Order: sequence, then structure tokens, then C-alpha cells
Amino acid sequence: MTGLDGCVAIVTGAGRGLGRAHALELAAHGAAVVVNDLGGEMDGSGGDLTPAQLVVKEIEEAGGRAIANGDDVASWDGGKRMVGQALAAFGRLDVLVNNAGILRDRLLVNMSENEFDAVVRVHLKGHFVTLRHAAEHWRERSKAGEQVKSSVINVSSASGLFGNVGQANYGPSKAGIAALSRIAAQELQRYGVRVNTIAPAARTRLTLSTPGLDEVLAPPEEGFDEWDPANVSPVIAWLAMPDCPLTGETLYVQGGDVRVVRPWSLDDAVRKDGRWTPAELGKAFADIAPTPFFDFADLT
Repeated sequence: MTGLDGCVAIVTGAGRGLGRAHALELAAHGAAVVVNDLGGEMDGSGGDLTPAQLVVKEIEEAGGRAIANGDDVASWDGGKRMVGQALAAFGRLDVLVNNAGILRDRLLVNMSENEFDAVVRVHLKGHFVTLRHAAEHWRERSKAGEQVKSSVINVSSASGLFGNVGQANYGPSKAGIAALSRIAAQELQRYGVRVNTIAPAARTRLTLSTPGLDEVLAPPEEGFDEWDPANVSPVIAWLAMPDCPLTGETLYVQGGDVRVVRPWSLDDAVRKDGRWTPAELGKAFADIAPTPFFDFADLT
């Protein structure tokens, strides 16, 4: 397994939490890092480049190379500038980690149009925009005859893969990200680009905002801290490395557990040589044991 010496990475939402840990990990393996963070609140409001600049300082003090970027990931021009900044500063781009996100949790019957649109914009469109501009760069390099070995790691969540109450905006966005990754993996393979998804379980500003989770996610007094965001970052680094073989996969990461998540799949079926009536379907499905609804306890 090679390292990331000579590679250039963009990490979005890298001013705090998981993104910060990912940026530090990639830099520790030799990558130059564009540390993107709008510096806003959890709901996406406001903006401050300071968190990104502090991560850059940490990387530089450890002997690495990094620059700060404050562009909005869901802005078409912002995404283009971000990729352009990587090229201007470091001459290339090899890794894109789409991590930026916000929360505006609300029960479905109380959710406003703006609360829905804002979350979908940052998560789903934000992943698409940066991926689109990075993909254009890699296509140009490939068509010029270069052997590209680049990697995209998109960030989904358990809410997107299995659902969660109060997140009718966040969950569908995260589910869409997993689907986007599989499509991008199929389309970009010809250019030497791998695309994978992770669904991390960790202690962050967003998870700690959920009532009751602050106690569940609290660091232990001693022993392994399974909720430390840094636990996820080695998986990011591995997926980023040029000789990692995975593409089109989704991995659930919690503590020391890394689990493969399978996409929607066909299950039990009833068949008939002809068109069904509602009554016939009711009788046929009565004989099929339904798959139990997902229980988050299965992941702990």
C-alpha cells in the first residue's frame, strides 16, 4: 500500500469534527490539502474562515502543506473556484472528500420549505457540484493521455441508508448521495476515478445536537473511544490511496467496525402468469414473512 505523497486532496467541511480529522489524516500520509469550510453554524447560517485556517495551521505545524478555502460547496462558481484553487496552489487534484453538511431537523408535519431546500442544497447539490468540477478536471487529464488514479469519498449516513425520525430533509439527501456515488463510480471509471461512500457514526457538532445523544456519545473515562471522529479517518485515507481497489461501495464506519452496506436489493416475490387482482395480492403476501424494520440497535 502506497501513501499519499505527491497527492492533492480537497476536504469539504474540514474546519471541525469529521472533516478536520480527515484533513489531518490525509496530510499525515503526505497529501497536500485544500481545507474547505464555510465556517457557518450547524444550520448553515453565517460564515467564518477561521476554523479552516486553524486546521491549515495544524497541518503546517506538523510539517504538511495546506491552504484554506471558504467557498460554499453548493455554489456552482464556488465549486469551480475550489478545484481551481487546488490546481493553482498545488498543480493537481487527486482526492475529493465531500464531507460538508448542515442540519435543520424537524418532524415532517412541521418542516418548512426552506428547511427542506437548504439541507438538500448543501448535502446533495453540494456533493454534486464539487464532484462535477473535479470530474471535468480528471476527464481532461485522462483525455490528454495521463493515467489518472484519483478517488472521491462521499459522506452519507445511517439516516440516509436506514431512515431516522425528524430528518425528512437530511435522510433523503444522504440516500441520494449514496446513489450519486454509485452512478459516478460507473461513469468515471473510464477516466481512472474511483468513487465510494462512507456512512460514519461519530461524535460531531451535528450528532451532539440530537437530544439524548450527548450522553451516549460521551468519551469514556478510559479505554477506546468508539465515537472519536478520528476513528473514521483511516478509512478515508485508505479509500484515497491510488492502489485501493474499491469503487462503487458504501461502508458504514463506527469505532473499529467497518461494514459493507449493500444497496437496495430485490427480495421475496410472488408470481403469477397474468395480471394480479388486489384480493389475490393480499392473499399471496400473507404467506411472505415481512423483513423486520431496521433497528439502529443492530449497529451498536
